[in-house]
Amino acid sequence: MKQPSYHRVQPTVPPPPSGCPIDHDFSPFSATYVSDPYADLAPRREQTPVFYSKKLGFAVVTRMQDIVEVFLNPETYSSENVQDPVFPLAQEAQDILAAPDFNPVAVMSNRSEPDHGRIRQFTKGGFSNRRMRILEPYIRSRSHELVEDMTADNTSADFVESFAIPLPGDTIFRFIGFPEQDDDQLRSWCGDRLSFSWGNPTPKEQAEIAAKMLAYWRYCRDFTANKAKDPGDDYASELLAAHHDNPDLLSYREVESIIYGLSFAGHEPVTLLLTNILLCLLPRREAWNTICDKPDKIPGAIEEVIRFESPQIGWRRVTTQETTLGGIDLPQGTRIFLSLGAANHQPGEFPQPEVFDIERPNARNNISFGKGNHYCLGAKMARFEAKVAMEVLTERLPTLRLEPGQKLDRIANISFRGPTSLHVSWDSEPTCLPDHGKQA
Repeated sequence: MKQPSYHRVQPTVPPPPSGCPIDHDFSPFSATYVSDPYADLAPRREQTPVFYSKKLGFAVVTRMQDIVEVFLNPETYSSENVQDPVFPLAQEAQDILAAPDFNPVAVMSNRSEPDHGRIRQFTKGGFSNRRMRILEPYIRSRSHELVEDMTADNTSADFVESFAIPLPGDTIFRFIGFPEQDDDQLRSWCGDRLSFSWGNPTPKEQAEIAAKMLAYWRYCRDFTANKAKDPGDDYASELLAAHHDNPDLLSYREVESIIYGLSFAGHEPVTLLLTNILLCLLPRREAWNTICDKPDKIPGAIEEVIRFESPQIGWRRVTTQETTLGGIDLPQGTRIFLSLGAANHQPGEFPQPEVFDIERPNARNNISFGKGNHYCLGAKMARFEAKVAMEVLTERLPTLRLEPGQKLDRIANISFRGPTSLHVSWDSEPTCLPDHGKQA
């Protein structure tokens, strides 16, 4: 049986569901939404919690209870479209991706049941507490190295470029087992995936990204073949061992495809999370000083960031049959945009949702990582990596602050949120670099 493609291209947009309120103005690509999606969606959540966005071509779902219903009913709301381009793909990009050897298959976030469960039983083991313990010395020592580089002969820097991009990339590459000398090339291939699958790139940009995706897929296939001959203590080797022991339950192509998809999933969202943590905490000096003085408060602060200014504020589903959601009848094939950000700011779920509070007792009730059988596989790793990074930053740079007057630019897209740069400064030399052995 042919396995589903990792990136599907939908040539047409289904018509609006009859009976669903149509919003002719809403778009996650508008300047209003990019600036403040929560304020943009708040009145819509209260007045028309399920509506059809004419500009997007999706039914938009904004209430927590409706989003939870979607996540907990995968038979009716399929995840198969979450990696697809939002809009029909330009022919130039389609031609590049039509290469005979570009054949990654859907494996995790975009694989429907029962295959999703079959594959997940092998992938979840790699995110064990044991693997986190193995990675922790590397994350900590790499964080210290990046602080050293960032502060060498400087009192200001772009945090995104200096810290938030390299740390998650280096960490996920060591996790997978990619050789360190390939890091820069890997980042250049993976960097535009956000725009391809969740943005609205021009045809020229689509073709450029498609060429990088093809090169990266070929790299992943070669890497997997070499790793099969020379395994190590890494995630790729664990997957290959699982395939060897269970070839009928986890195919070799699925192993290749997991490796192909994981580098972005474990990189870009964590970059945005780290950046959003500083964006939320540094202007609120009392909160920042609290986590500097009491590192045990860091996990709660991170959880409130994930609720208040999540790196992932939207996700997708498509209906497999006629259904009713939030009182609205949806035919089979309706594309659904789940506004995780709107639900995370819902007053009935979080008292005073527009107040950022690192002591919020139910912050972990946020929906940013999903729910049910598709709950984000890397959620534990993202939280853990952010915790270690913040322990280092608060220890080394307690006087860290945002540079005043800077304009925050964000990539317009339907799923992820965070500035492309964040300029920070500090008062004095960082505290001494502890002696942490670098391990991978």
